[in-house]
Amino acid sequence: MRVEVLVVGAGLAGSVAARSLAEMGKKVLVIERARHVAGHCHDYLNDAGITIHSYGPHIFHTKEKAVWDFVKRFSDFSTYQHRVLSYAEGRLFPFPINRDTICQAFGLELDVNQAADFLKAEAGKAGLSGSPKTYQEAVISQVGQRFYDLFFKNYTAKQWGRDPQTLSPDLASRIPVRSNRDDRYFSDSYQGMPLPGYTRMVEKVLDHENISLMLGSDYFSLKEGIEAGLVVYTGELDRYFDYRFGELEYRSLDLEYKTLDQERYQEAAVVNYPNDYDWTRITEFKLLTGEKSAKTTICLEYPKAKGEPYYIVPDQANARKRDLYLAEVEKLERSGSHLFIGRLAQYAYYNMDQVIKAARDKVLARFPA
Repeated sequence: MRVEVLVVGAGLAGSVAARSLAEMGKKVLVIERARHVAGHCHDYLNDAGITIHSYGPHIFHTKEKAVWDFVKRFSDFSTYQHRVLSYAEGRLFPFPINRDTICQAFGLELDVNQAADFLKAEAGKAGLSGSPKTYQEAVISQVGQRFYDLFFKNYTAKQWGRDPQTLSPDLASRIPVRSNRDDRYFSDSYQGMPLPGYTRMVEKVLDHENISLMLGSDYFSLKEGIEAGLVVYTGELDRYFDYRFGELEYRSLDLEYKTLDQERYQEAAVVNYPNDYDWTRITEFKLLTGEKSAKTTICLEYPKAKGEPYYIVPDQANARKRDLYLAEVEKLERSGSHLFIGRLAQYAYYNMDQVIKAARDKVLARFPA
């Protein structure tokens, strides 16, 4: 079979790339191993009338107006602003760290300026100098030892299955820290949840006369029978190259869903459990969506080493292998035959908006207007 463009994967990366190419007049075939579109942001309505995220919670947020304008073409969004609490020492703390977290943890009453000075002093107690070499050093240099022990040390060990001293300091760049009273998890200008859900939004992204879709189709079983002018690959980076430089590590999750005969379970949509219990967090979905139901559905997340690949593992060994694979990617992309896009294909931690931007930017670079 001969196709103009073959897109491997119908998650956000593949769907946005397919739509961008289709709007340029390209004929696109999208093949997806799962029997649903939307990848890890897939959702559905359960029997209690609550929209459930099949692979754990996804909250859309972006600073990029172009990305926001793009997704708004395919869905209306709520005005949901994400807030998280962290359960530690038998109490619930606002998280990420802000002025109220500081006052609660240290039993102080500080104004915003005093909170900023206090946090700076706490970080300075560690006596670290120069660029942080590990995730542990990067966090302590921002928030100090007390908050590192309270919120980050054990959570990170559970989440990644690694001693935080072995993880890349880059992982800490995602941690927001504030000295004001802003208790939102994200401060981006554009935030919300797609009102009909992510699955319906992605279905609309793929709804174009130049796009054909094959679900339940494994690329590696079919590739010998497909000749494509361009392959857009969004799957696992190491698998594409038949693990030539060794397997890259991905962290997975066991998700335990419970529907309860009560209207509400917890005080925020997401509560982190850094130190207690085997799960890392609990999500209550109706608090994300604003849906009304006499029942509520929660999801407990248990990190594990093997299974559906959710997260990359940012340590030195994986970074070295990633660099070897990306050198091969560069050759293929330079030839014009391939594009590698997304968290798995680029072995990078991307938020949803970053995936969308990367997909659009890579397509435009390949086919400049």
